[in-house]
Amino acid sequence: MRMIQTRKPESLHLASGPEEAGEIELADADILEAMREIHGYLDISTADFRDLYHLAYHHAMDRMFHGITARRLMRAAIHPLAPDTRLADAIPLFVSQGLKTLPVVDPEGRVLGILTETDVLRAFGAASFLALVERLMTEPGVISPDQCLRPVSELMTSPAVSVPLDAGFRQLVAAFTSHSGRGMPVQGPDGRLAGLLLRKQFLNVCHMEGPA
Repeated sequence: MRMIQTRKPESLHLASGPEEAGEIELADADILEAMREIHGYLDISTADFRDLYHLAYHHAMDRMFHGITARRLMRAAIHPLAPDTRLADAIPLFVSQGLKTLPVVDPEGRVLGILTETDVLRAFGAASFLALVERLMTEPGVISPDQCLRPVSELMTSPAVSVPLDAGFRQLVAAFTSHSGRGMPVQGPDGRLAGLLLRKQFLNVCHMEGPA
């Protein structure tokens, strides 16, 4: 005969912050059903089990992805943008570096924001690259000189989601989960730009699938 004793669930602060992104939350019904399938006597509340689950999950993630840090994965040699860089000068920097995301920094190298391909397309009134090409083919002069002279400070996303050099796997997952961009700045201890972490690189190293 199996005996199951469960205490009244106690209050417990459950995973709700960004550091818990991607973790599966269990309902009390799920826990109780699992406990009924275990032979023997259990004296544990659903709150205790959930607390144990979170701790075990974090230990497993740290073990599986030990060594994955922003410092190791970032692209350090990048040419960022200044806030007064004109769009006409910013676009060649995207192209020459093979990037679709570039940080915007102040004269001291501190991150002010981030400019993406989507921001550039939006500046030209297009939702996608193909939409812009279509307009260029059907509407001569669709790009005006005034649009090309706009400073990136008017177009960038600010503040930018960024991570420190020592950010590990769980912190990187949480940061990428909080936004849909292709990359994010990595900052040194002094708050200055240290590099750019690309979503694709992170997913490849973790053997995950995601948007290109």
